[in-house]
Amino acid sequence: GDGIVSRGPAYGMASIRVDGNDIFAVHAAVREARAYALHHSAPVLIEAMTYRQGHHSTSDDSSRYRDTKELQSISDTADPLKRLSAFLEEHGWMDDASAAAIRNEERKAVLTSMESAEKRGKPKLTTLFEDVYYDKPGHLIQQERQLMEHIKKYPNQY
Repeated sequence: GDGIVSRGPAYGMASIRVDGNDIFAVHAAVREARAYALHHSAPVLIEAMTYRQGHHSTSDDSSRYRDTKELQSISDTADPLKRLSAFLEEHGWMDDASAAAIRNEERKAVLTSMESAEKRGKPKLTTLFEDVYYDKPGHLIQQERQLMEHIKKYPNQY
């Protein structure tokens, strides 16, 4: 199809379609959507059009149904990080050395956060069903009960 932006009006929602590969266009669209939402106390649907450069999942090999030349062309011309980097370099606000330093710093921060998260205990399974609804609806109560019965039936699998 042609995306989802046309569905917004059917639900009474203001809608915006934006080039999802253009960080400045996305920022402007979100800024306008926020202003509209605050002024009208109403939601805004933002459809950010982009191109999935990777596979759907680890079991997917998108090269079976997508031309690698097409993927490379998109990567060369529309990759949002490459576009932003080129913009920053063109204006003298970023160079290879400072970009490498930022990547290294952020990589360390991510690894530190991962190590911290891995040290925490796993949450109770029942938290899957909390903090979603103020009053838990019947279908969720049923799902929770079914899960607990399943775990009770197959305790060695969990």
